[in-house]
Amino acid sequence: MTRLHKYMAAAALLAVMPLCAMAQTNGSNSPYSRYGMGLLSDGGNAFNKGMSGTAYGMRYGSELNTKNPASYAAIDSLSMLFDFGVSLQNGNFSQQGVKTNAKNTSVDYITAGMRMAPRLGLSLGLVPFSTIGYESAYTQNISGSNLTQREQTTTYTGDGGLHEVYVGIGWAPIKPLSVGFNAGYLWGDLTHTSVMTPSEGYVNHQEYDADIRTYKVDFGLQYEQRINKKNTLTLGLVYGLGHDINRTANYYNLYLQSSTSSTVVSGDTLSCKNAFQLPHSVGVGLTWTYKNSLRVGADYTFQKWSNAKYPSVVRNAEGNLAYEAKTGQFSDLHKVSLGVEYIPNDNGLRWRQHVRYRAGVAFSTPYVKVDGQDGPKDFMASLGVALPIVNRYNNRTFINFSAQYEQVTPKIAGMVKERYLRLSIGLTFNERWFMKWKAE
Repeated sequence: MTRLHKYMAAAALLAVMPLCAMAQTNGSNSPYSRYGMGLLSDGGNAFNKGMSGTAYGMRYGSELNTKNPASYAAIDSLSMLFDFGVSLQNGNFSQQGVKTNAKNTSVDYITAGMRMAPRLGLSLGLVPFSTIGYESAYTQNISGSNLTQREQTTTYTGDGGLHEVYVGIGWAPIKPLSVGFNAGYLWGDLTHTSVMTPSEGYVNHQEYDADIRTYKVDFGLQYEQRINKKNTLTLGLVYGLGHDINRTANYYNLYLQSSTSSTVVSGDTLSCKNAFQLPHSVGVGLTWTYKNSLRVGADYTFQKWSNAKYPSVVRNAEGNLAYEAKTGQFSDLHKVSLGVEYIPNDNGLRWRQHVRYRAGVAFSTPYVKVDGQDGPKDFMASLGVALPIVNRYNNRTFINFSAQYEQVTPKIAGMVKERYLRLSIGLTFNERWFMKWKAE
């Protein structure tokens, strides 16, 4: 395949990415997606879903690691890589003895990678950043006119999320060191609605919405140190650039005649310019590789959400409602993950010797606050297996299966506790498109 054909293949992939984003099914029913940017994606690919997202120090020529763009420098020179993944999950939600279940599916990512020149790799793809999706309602007694009691039903709904399309480069200026970056375009809608419907009187309809459009840049570094013939250590570092998002958020506080009427009795429409901010983020990971058969990695991630702006409804000095961007509404996020992968014999002749077995655990603190208190903590455990699809030329294309158990535990008693069982299926397509055949 010529270099022109390489570029044509990359362009075709970029053309279908927006269609994949529009076809995506919302993967959330969590009430905690009501806060901030929603539920944040772990950024995992097919190979590390079974390792709870561990990736910063991972580099292998036949897989894509979008969490550290420096790894693109290791892409095999003969291969064209495609990676595609979907997830199916069952969520269990419990609060004060009441339990309910919800099922979701989602398209997780679509990515591609190729070697452009010696020690220079390219990747491009579509990956999720955050997800919003929830609906809940409760009824309470409130005081009406003449201090009479009446019922009021409040319904909360939310929808949306952010997606990123990126292009990344990884380059190894010297053999043990590689550097890289992902330059992305981040976009999506955030919509939150609450409707308070009393048994008598006007209906209060509140809505918060924003249309996000901005850039996103992440830098990566990997340093590989061979200890001896059997053991190698790889250090990985990543940095995500934080910056202002110059977009407007809107707040609508309307009183309607009834739940079936669109007639506005009174209300406010407020706007907040330059309302959002992406946080600075840092990640560090260390991976030990033994004989190309065993990989053990540990990652730590820090995201500086406490300094990130987000719009909030406040009362100004005149006592009127205002919609302003404020910091201090979030907490800094800390995440630790540990992952392991075992391959019986990567050079073996039997199919079972190429099956890859994976496991991992991860723990993270929340970035959102609920009623001024830190949100729920998150624990995940995962198992995975990669089954090779064998053809006459190679067996480097895999179907990846991973099962994840995730538990979301709130800090405040009486709030919703969440448990998830999630099955992720990914196809890592790795074919030798660029191999040159000799005729004798």
